[in-house]
Amino acid sequence: MRLLSKKDSKLILDPLGDDNPITIQVLGICSALAITAQLKPSIVMAISVIFVLGAGNVVISLMRNIIPSKIRIIVQLVVVATLVIIVDQVLKAYAYSLSKELSVFIGLIITNCIIMGRFEAFALANGPWRSFLDGVGNALGYGVILVIVGFFRELLGSGTLLGFKVLGDSVEKTGLYAFGYENNGFMVLPPMALIVIGIIIWVQRSRNKELIED
Repeated sequence: MRLLSKKDSKLILDPLGDDNPITIQVLGICSALAITAQLKPSIVMAISVIFVLGAGNVVISLMRNIIPSKIRIIVQLVVVATLVIIVDQVLKAYAYSLSKELSVFIGLIITNCIIMGRFEAFALANGPWRSFLDGVGNALGYGVILVIVGFFRELLGSGTLLGFKVLGDSVEKTGLYAFGYENNGFMVLPPMALIVIGIIIWVQRSRNKELIED
């Protein structure tokens, strides 16, 4: 017996490809620009959004029939703010240095339009299970782009991945540096995140011409 029906599977898989919240819907760009200079913060932000959006969608779905329509946005903000506070406290307790590095950007998950958009467009109209799948799927689509951008920015900008030197030592001139390679300092600047995302969008639309707008 399949755990997920074909319709439910699409809730997970579509945001990973041709319905990606960043490259197709152009949502959540701010954090993609701000925290992807290193791979580790990108991964932590992705995991945080997966928790907040997955759990938040379930909570909103469970409450959908009792939330007055006039205050639904306020209720959604309270739910997401509560979940973000939980994430922030866990990071401070178990990864304090990383928490300081992410600082205000964890709090800005509250205003991430992907989260509020899924609350409004999906969780308010569907049951908890499908809302959970939709939340996890969209958060994974968001997280995949963050990890890809963080991977290339850290690798080409610092010569490291997760803090480990993978291209050699730039001071002692080992590895690629022995052949004259130099880190591209522009990669660690915020504008480069936008350029990398632009390249991903270009590749995605080159593979699927239906995504190209008239």
